[in-house]
Amino acid sequence: MDLGEFQLDAPVSARRIVVAMSGGVDSSVVAALAHATGAETIGVTLQLYDHGAAVGRAGSCCAGRDIRDARAVCDKLGIAHYVFDHESSFRETVIDDFADAYLAGRTPIPCVKCNMGPKFTDLFALARDLGADCLATGHYIRRVMGPAGAELHRAIDPARDQSYFLFATTQAQLDFLRFPLGAMPKARVREIATELGLGVAGKPDSQDICFVPDGDYASLVRKLRPEAQEGGEIVDLEGHVLGRHGGLVGYTVGQRRGLEIGGLAEPLYVVRLEPATKRLVVGPRSALAVGAARLSDINWIGGDHGGPLTAKVRSMAKPVPARLDGERLVFDAPEYGVAPGQAAVLYAGDRVLGGGWIEGTEAA
Repeated sequence: MDLGEFQLDAPVSARRIVVAMSGGVDSSVVAALAHATGAETIGVTLQLYDHGAAVGRAGSCCAGRDIRDARAVCDKLGIAHYVFDHESSFRETVIDDFADAYLAGRTPIPCVKCNMGPKFTDLFALARDLGADCLATGHYIRRVMGPAGAELHRAIDPARDQSYFLFATTQAQLDFLRFPLGAMPKARVREIATELGLGVAGKPDSQDICFVPDGDYASLVRKLRPEAQEGGEIVDLEGHVLGRHGGLVGYTVGQRRGLEIGGLAEPLYVVRLEPATKRLVVGPRSALAVGAARLSDINWIGGDHGGPLTAKVRSMAKPVPARLDGERLVFDAPEYGVAPGQAAVLYAGDRVLGGGWIEGTEAA
């Protein structure tokens, strides 16, 4: 096992590592790797939502069975484990924000909000209080030491790379964070868990939105915000009424399925959502072409980089050539499916330069 990823000064035996543990195989292996360095290792789990509602539900994290799994791993390793109740903070900063964003016609990314809030900000304070030299997590991303200090780079395994969800990591956080799994393929992580006899070795991965049962985010939003059920008109780009929808919460920019409009000569896509009028505007795919996006709350960890960059505007999209002009992200070629509320993450090769939130778009 490569123990150098913790990047701690010698003697390691005098160091203390706090590991963020969700109860899954990734963070459990990180705890085992940390313990193997000889440093004092402490596992910390944030309870983010109700125990009872999540017990036994596959794909959850940070609640119910997952907390018990994290504790069992720590017991096997012989390290301390603490659970901190952050349910109210998680609801306010992640779940409520998620629901409100959909009401505003945006496409939210709760995983980024969680990393910006409970998982990093709150865990940082806890790790500092515990006297840690670093905070280690199971994210698939790399911390690389460059000429000017710590840099954030994409994971070796492109299928597992989580850099899109970590663009808001600040330089101060990066100095304290460690990501031991960024240089490993997922298969190797499970092998290590099996070799060490960890009970979570075969546990399924958690889903992207851990607090949404069965992936039905629309039902959750309707439960939290009943007004999300209000229907409205489906109109074309000229404002002609083509049909009706059962609530904007069921749609996002670029979507084609679920429009239920018959007798059309060509496929139509969601071009934009208008919450004030509750209208869903649709058009041909050409209407989705975006030449630039307006960003807010830009986080920059790219130092003095001023060269060519690429931008990723959806978690599953490939980075495309672009340039940053103040708060405008200008694409070299038209980009499709760019939705307000999503993030634009900026790269120089594999290095993460930062990113911002998409507030609006400009047609190509």
